Parts: sequence; C-alpha cells; structure tokens
Amino acid sequence: MPNVDDLLRLAVAGVGGTERPGQVEMARAVDEALRAEEHLLVQAGTGTGKSLAYLVPALVHAQRSGRPAVIATATLALQAQIVDRDLPRLAEALRSELRREPSYVLVKGRRNYLCAHKLAGGFPDDDGLIEVGEVDSEAGWLGKEIVRLREWADETESGDRDELVPGVSGRAWRQVSVSAQECFGSRCPMVSECFVERAREAAKDADLIVTNHSFMAIDAFEGRALLPPHDVLVIDEAHELVDRVTSTITDELTVGAIQGAAKRSRSLAGSTEALDDAAASLETVLAGAPEGRLTTGLPDALVLALQQLREAVRGLQSELKPEKGAEPDGSRQVALAALDELDDTAARILDERELDVLWVSRDERRGTVLRVAPMSVAMLVRDHIFGEPASDDPDAEGRPSRTVVMTSATLELGGTFDAVAGTVGLRGPEAPAWRGLDVGSPFDYPAQAIAYVARHLPPPGRDGLAPETLDEMEALIRAAGGRTLGLFSSMRAARQASEEMRERFGDEFPILCQGEDQVTTLVRQFAREPQTCLFGTLTLWQGVDVPGSSCQLVLIDRVPFPRPDDPLASARSQAIARRGGNGFMAVSATHAALRLAQGAGRLIRRADDRGVVAFLDSRMMTARYAPFLQRSLPPFWPTVDRELVLGALRRLDEEAPPPVVVADPLPRR
Repeated sequence: MPNVDDLLRLAVAGVGGTERPGQVEMARAVDEALRAEEHLLVQAGTGTGKSLAYLVPALVHAQRSGRPAVIATATLALQAQIVDRDLPRLAEALRSELRREPSYVLVKGRRNYLCAHKLAGGFPDDDGLIEVGEVDSEAGWLGKEIVRLREWADETESGDRDELVPGVSGRAWRQVSVSAQECFGSRCPMVSECFVERAREAAKDADLIVTNHSFMAIDAFEGRALLPPHDVLVIDEAHELVDRVTSTITDELTVGAIQGAAKRSRSLAGSTEALDDAAASLETVLAGAPEGRLTTGLPDALVLALQQLREAVRGLQSELKPEKGAEPDGSRQVALAALDELDDTAARILDERELDVLWVSRDERRGTVLRVAPMSVAMLVRDHIFGEPASDDPDAEGRPSRTVVMTSATLELGGTFDAVAGTVGLRGPEAPAWRGLDVGSPFDYPAQAIAYVARHLPPPGRDGLAPETLDEMEALIRAAGGRTLGLFSSMRAARQASEEMRERFGDEFPILCQGEDQVTTLVRQFAREPQTCLFGTLTLWQGVDVPGSSCQLVLIDRVPFPRPDDPLASARSQAIARRGGNGFMAVSATHAALRLAQGAGRLIRRADDRGVVAFLDSRMMTARYAPFLQRSLPPFWPTVDRELVLGALRRLDEEAPPPVVVADPLPRR
C-alpha cells in the first residue's frame, strides 16, 4: 500500500484542491499517532484542509487493521461536507491504490430515520396529531406532508430524513419516527425491515463511520453499543466537544412533561390521578422557586414533590408493564418511555450527586424548567472516550483502547493546549499520554488582517452599548462601506446596535439582525449584498463562512465572558477556586478566548481575503488577562491606531471586487 504522503497527494488532486504544508504535516502526524497508538490534539487553521489530513490516514488504518475508524463532528453541515463531498471524491481517487474499495457510512440517532413499524400503524398518534394510517391528501398541510412521507417510504433505501428533499416539518416527521426509548428493539415485529438496524449493520463492514459528537457520547457513556468495535476515533470541531457532551447528559423536568406522560397513560391505566396530582404539586413548588442555581441543597418542598412524582410514576409503570410474551403494543411503549424518563430524572435530582449542578430557569413556551447537568465532564470523557475499551482484544491491556485524534482551528488557547486538554481529562497524574501539534494556517495573517482594539472607549457596562461605542461602530462601518459582520455577546446588544445603526444609516447600509429571518437566509443576503451588515450572537460567532469582499470588517462588542449567573460556569469556577486554582482564568477567560478565536476567524476565509477585526472593548489591551486572550487569536497585525484602521477600511472598500457567490455560507468551521 502506498504511503500516506502519496495517498494524500492523490486525494487532494481528486477533490480539485492544492496540497498545503500544514495539511501534509497533519496527515503525517495522524498516521504516526495511529501507528504508535498515541492520542493527538491538532490545531489546524482555516484553509488547511484538515478533513483530508485525517480521512486519508484513518482510511489507511482501517484497511490495514480490518476495523472501522469513527469520525465524529459537532455539526450536520460538516457531516454533510464529509459524506457528500469529501469521501466520494476520496474513494474515487484512492480506489486503485488501496487493498479494497473504500467504504463509508453515516450513522445517526434513531429519530433521524423512518420507523417501519410506525408506518405500518404499530404506534398511536403522537401528541394528538393525525394517525398515519388514516391520513389522506385532503387533511391539510400536515396530511399532505404525511402522504408524501408515505410515498417516499416506498422508495427510500436508507429511511434517512436528510435524503427527503424538500423536507417536512417536525410535526409530520414525528408521525413516522420514534425515539430510542420508544423503540421495541429486537422485540419489534418489523425489526428485519428497520432502517436503523440496516444502517448499523452496514457500519460494521465500513472503513469509515461518520457520526456526531452526541451520538458518539451516548455510545461511550451509556454502553448501548450503538457503534461497532473500533480502535480509532477522530473528533473534528473538537472545541465544541465539552458543550455537546454536557448537553447530551443534561436532564430536565417540567410540569408539561409530566402532563404529557399522564396523557399518554390515560387510555391504558385505570387512573392517572396520582400523576396529575404530582404535576400540580411540582408546579406549585417551582412557581415559588427563584430562578438560578440551587446552591444549598434541595428545599424540603421540592424533595416531597419529587418523591410524590416517583411514587405516582412507579404505580403507573407497574400497571402498564406488559405481560411476558405479550405482543408489542406501541401505545404502551410510548407511555412507558415517558414514565421511565420522568423517574430517571427525578431520581437523579434526588440523588444530589457531588458533581451535578441543579438550577431553575423560565421558558416563555415551556414554563419553569428544572435542569440538572454535570459540573465537569472531564473525567467522564477521560474514562469513556479516551479510556473506554473499544474492543475485546485480550492484548489491549496496558495500551490505549482506542486512539483519539482531536482537531479544530481553535484548540490552542493562550498559546498552549493545556486549557482544552484539562476540559477533556488529559491533565493530571493519571491522564493518558497525548501530544499537541499546531500545523498553522496557509494564510498570511499579519499581511491579510488587522486586529484593532478601540482602547479609547470606556469599558463595557451593564446598561447596554455606550454612546461612544455606537459612534465608533458607525465610523468603522461607514469607512468599510458596509461589509460588516457584527458579533455581540447578547441579543439585547445586537438589537440595540441594529436599531441605532438603522437610524443613522437609513438605506445607505442595510442592517440585518439575527432572529428576523432564518440564519441561512440572512447570511446568504449578507454574502450577496456587499453594503449589507449582519448583526447577531452565538450562531454567527462560529458558523458563518463568507469569503471575499462582503465581509471585510468583523465587529466584536465586548469580551464574551459567560454570564455571571450562568449555573455551570459559576459552579466550575467556584470548584476550581476551592482547590486553590484560578477559577476565572480556567473557566471565564478560557470560554472567552475560545469564542474570540472563533469570532475573529470569520474574517479570513481565503488566501485573498483582507480586512479588520475590531474589538470595541478596551479590556483587550488593559486587563491583566489580555495577553492570554491575545495569544488565542490568529496572528493578525495588531494596532490601537484608529485613523490607520479607518484609512485601511476606506482603501479596501474602494478596491473591493464583486462579492463571492457562496452556495451555502454555513458549512465550514
């Protein structure tokens, strides 16, 4: 088999790309890590071509070892890029050079696939919607969507929702899909026709399995063997891993969920009065609970309400439990799944685990929500992702059960990998061995971009954007001729800036604001119309790819620290401080550094891009933590010279070529 260098060269040519030094260095490092069974963290800047740099050595390893390699991404957009664009071209380019035809498969959660049993009428209607077996084309928009789903079900080979174009609403899709808890598994009378089981069976024979962080985490933490045995795991978009894992193992309890479980159980049980009473009790307790983290233990009233809930749930579970050998009953299965989830969540809250954080929040649509999440997932990730046995190989003892490669454009914060490594359990005396590598970027950042700190502005306050900050924003946007992506720490600030700039600019520079339309629609308009500005929050900080002259100024209103009342961030900071560490630097500053690196990275997306990132927060220069934040950014040319920056923006506006037409401006990191 040819070496990785030769195969990478063929792969790059196959996708119509250009080989880059950082890409070659990364591919060699991944290949060496897989051979040496050594964990690897790789920072590879935008434009490096990191996907091919790990796909080629992972494919070589899979064919050499006979075991699949798993590729986990944070976003559906990157999954689609890998499966629909990169892998087909890669397989074609390397087909004649490898031992066998390269194979790959995309694996998702059960809700993403049609349920053959539900299509055949094996489940009741969901939340009172139209029953699939009784629908016709006269049933309105929902009925028409379900008719189209049933027609598509007769044609599809995969049952994968993403292959249905155009798509359907979530309400319609729920009519033809089930959750993992609602599924009968091997007891299903139509298991041989199950799209999920087919996909997972195909995964056993594939060289590469592409999935997402959440699915990979469920496989690792819950021991449900959703993925076949493997000894290589590549985690792309790894800067999002901790948040995705935390979200996956966060539980919540609402009065609406209890009422929903009661509704599902009502036609099957003698009475749901006890569960209805438990819902009323919890509603009374939560109505009087202050919003925020519960720091002094569970209030007695909440303990009693949760115990009442568990008692009511257990009574219904016993009543609804099917007799041994009974035929699968969809209605009963759905009701039991809802009851089981209530019981598990209530039990977890009552356990008051040492590392769990519990808090109350208000939601306009769902009312009061009681949430519980782990304060830290570092040890969970260490034990189950870096340390979980991934095979039954008797010789595996004493070496990593699988080799993990983590990669992203933003893993090195403050100049080192230590911050990110700590969040995934790779620091400390018992941490597994690993190596960090920064392969740089193909871009000439100091020549292409300016990092401007408006040092003369007052520090940000709690009363919204200061008049001086708005004046600065206006001057920068006017000099740039529009072409501005505004990244704000809150929707309140984004809306304030939008309203103020619209008043000042009128029709001269249209201002778009997140929330006024679908994000994809707003970004496409921003990319298409150079004089347009786009303002928003988190989604825009890390999910926008607009190369060319449409984005020549990125505004960042303030250092994006987590909110002081954020339950998880405050709990983590306090825990680190109790151990003698610096909770602010470990949590808040690290969070801000990652967001700033992602936000600043929106500016330079190609080798010919030019522009300015403007920080409207003087703390980027004056605060004691400023050097840490600065070292986390791409190495743009730094300045505090306002006139120099305004002049540079005016020249860029005058020299700007027509905008680049981007088919999908949200797929790249």
